[in-house]
Amino acid sequence: MIVLGIDPGTASTGYGVVAQRGGRLLALDGGVIETPAGLPLERRLATIHARACELIEEHAPDAVALEDLYFGANARSALAVGQARGVVLLAAGQRGLACGSYTPQQVKSAVCGSGRAEKLQVQQMVQRLLSLPELPQPDHAADALAVAICHLNRAPLAAAAGARRPTAGVTSPAGGRLAATGGRKR
Repeated sequence: MIVLGIDPGTASTGYGVVAQRGGRLLALDGGVIETPAGLPLERRLATIHARACELIEEHAPDAVALEDLYFGANARSALAVGQARGVVLLAAGQRGLACGSYTPQQVKSAVCGSGRAEKLQVQQMVQRLLSLPELPQPDHAADALAVAICHLNRAPLAAAAGARRPTAGVTSPAGGRLAATGGRKR
C-alpha cells in the first residue's frame, strides 16, 4: 500500500509518500510545496492543487492522509490550513482516492506512542521507522511522512471497522450512529 501524507498550509504544505511492503515502511518521496507570501490566495491554492495532482500521478497512492485542523488561538491560520486541505482533498477526490484525516495528537501517538511528543521526537521516530540515514527535513515534510505512517498503522483497523459500517444514518465523531434528523444516537 502507498500513502501520500499531507501536512497542509498555505505557505508550506508538507508531503510525504510512504509505502508498506512486507511489513516494512519505505519512504518514497518527501518535501514541501512552498508558495510566496505575496502571491494572491487563489494562485497559492492553485499551486498546491497542481503539485498534489502531480504527486498523485507520479506515485499512484492508494490513499491520501491529511493532518486535521488545529484551531488553537489563531482562527485565521486555521482557515488558511483548511483551504490548503480543501484543494488537496479535491485533487484526491478527482482521482477517486480515499482520504484519511488525523489530529496532530493521533499522528504523534501513532508514530511516537504519545500524543504529546515534541517535533524532534516525531522526526527521530520517522527516521527510525523509515530507516532514513538522517532526520527528515524540513519539519513539514517530516510531519507529512508521520501522517502517512499514522494512516498505514491505522489502515488494518479501519478496514476491519469498514466491514461493519452502517448503511443508513450518519456516523458521529464518537462513532455512534445518528438519526438523519434530530442528531440523537440510535
